[in-house]
Amino acid sequence: MKKIISFILTVFLLNHAYSQNETQANYGSISGNFQSEAQYYITDSLIGATAPIEKTLANSWANITYTLKNFSAGVRYEGYLNSILGYPNSGGRNDGIGFPHRWANFVVDKFEFTVGNFYEQFGNGLVLRSYEEKRLGVDNSLDGFRVKYNPAQGVYLKTLIAKQRFYWEHGPGIVRGFDGEIQFNDLIEKFAESDLRISLGGSFVSKFQKEESPIYNLPKNVAASAGRIDIRYNGLAINSEYAYKINDPGADNNYIFKNGQAFMVNASYSQKGLGIVLSTKWVDNMAFRSDRNASLTDLNINLLPELTRNHVYMLPAFYPYASQPKGEWGAKAEIMYKIPKGNVLGGKYGTTILVNYSRVHNIDKQAINDTLPLDAPGTLGYNTSFFSIGKELYFQDAHIEINKRWTKKLYTNLSYVNLLYNYNILRGTTGHDNVNAHIAIADITYKFKPQLALKSEFQHMYTKQDEGSWAMALFELTTSGWFFTVLDNWNYGNPDKNHRPHYFNVGFGHISGATRIQLTYGKTRAGVMCIGGVCRNVPASNGISLSISSTF
Repeated sequence: MKKIISFILTVFLLNHAYSQNETQANYGSISGNFQSEAQYYITDSLIGATAPIEKTLANSWANITYTLKNFSAGVRYEGYLNSILGYPNSGGRNDGIGFPHRWANFVVDKFEFTVGNFYEQFGNGLVLRSYEEKRLGVDNSLDGFRVKYNPAQGVYLKTLIAKQRFYWEHGPGIVRGFDGEIQFNDLIEKFAESDLRISLGGSFVSKFQKEESPIYNLPKNVAASAGRIDIRYNGLAINSEYAYKINDPGADNNYIFKNGQAFMVNASYSQKGLGIVLSTKWVDNMAFRSDRNASLTDLNINLLPELTRNHVYMLPAFYPYASQPKGEWGAKAEIMYKIPKGNVLGGKYGTTILVNYSRVHNIDKQAINDTLPLDAPGTLGYNTSFFSIGKELYFQDAHIEINKRWTKKLYTNLSYVNLLYNYNILRGTTGHDNVNAHIAIADITYKFKPQLALKSEFQHMYTKQDEGSWAMALFELTTSGWFFTVLDNWNYGNPDKNHRPHYFNVGFGHISGATRIQLTYGKTRAGVMCIGGVCRNVPASNGISLSISSTF
């Protein structure tokens, strides 16, 4: 608290000093937001839900930002009393209240300075991405110093040195980084109006962690570098990045001393009524943390973005893909086409069809010699060649969506999804059958009048593996700022005929200006939630949930 008070006083003094030079008083502006998620738990042995001893748990936070011309500063107050089940909370580290986030930023000429906590991403994030995702409980913000410099139009440089947030503390490592990018069309005046736009970028990131091992000679400094190019011409865009990291033995790779690398390409083409996306990614031993002994979502320096689709509907989201930093190859193709209105297929409003296919494999790994197994600790681990593709399928997703507005009042989205899911690899288990799931979805919205609409979803998943087949139905009525929801998710095909529960949910909420409040009662299935290839386990639960959010 003393640090926060000192920080606020510093902001006030800087503001006062700045205002003294102004001929007209300007006191700046204050903005912020508040959010709280609370749940009351009820034990339910049928679905494996156990109530914690506190009965009620809550995650809450509020941001306050002050802005005056080229200066801004802010704080975040957070409270986990205690942390909602399923959120990262190693040994209760996340429980408590306090100010884990405070920062100040100001711009002078061609420089921008940031002190305190901040988020940063170099390129696609292959060597550095610090970010916050409350739905996953991820916050690996950097706490230190960052400088950005724009020496010329189209030239952007930035450097930083910091430690990462580790719940209420800092991780043991120090992160240092530099990134530069040149946008040639902005730099070279005669190319400013050209349809061909090219930018080049490069990054360098190193971590320092002082740690002695009685077994291995661990490197205290580990460096990673990356280069990227972005080319755009009319409707065509190509973005590619390659990253390389020197040996970084740790818990993620079983303490092997092999160098790591990653490569990705995203290509897209768009014109009126047509969009095409083609992507591929290859990763080899690219886990990068500021603490080599960390696990799960803790203290990641980089992010390996997934190529697969983040499904928003409930049943296909049962089996999401988790990026595999130890090694993966993936490819994706997506085509979106809008059938013009005025014909049989397009109808009065047109019809949009989206087809997506993605596939992920392991990479081909060969033993170093006849005496050492793959990934033997203290060795180089294995041999592989660049962009090698293994035979083991990790994940496959093939789906089609048809979006159509039939009248001014009726809109539908029909989908079919086929998933192949390597359960043992993606869940870290053994002896489990891979999942082959066929999923059909009908999303129907009917607007009775401008302030009254009914949304209904009907989903069905057929599979013989895991928990068997599911059926889901949802109805949501919205009217004049209020919404009412009823949902039932039924595991009718569970191989255990005595364990075929209904996951029933009912709730309502109200939106008033920038404030939203929702109250829900129901059950949640145990599973995994993934966003951007990063995942957390979601335990089974039964109880009442309250969500409140507001901005000002």
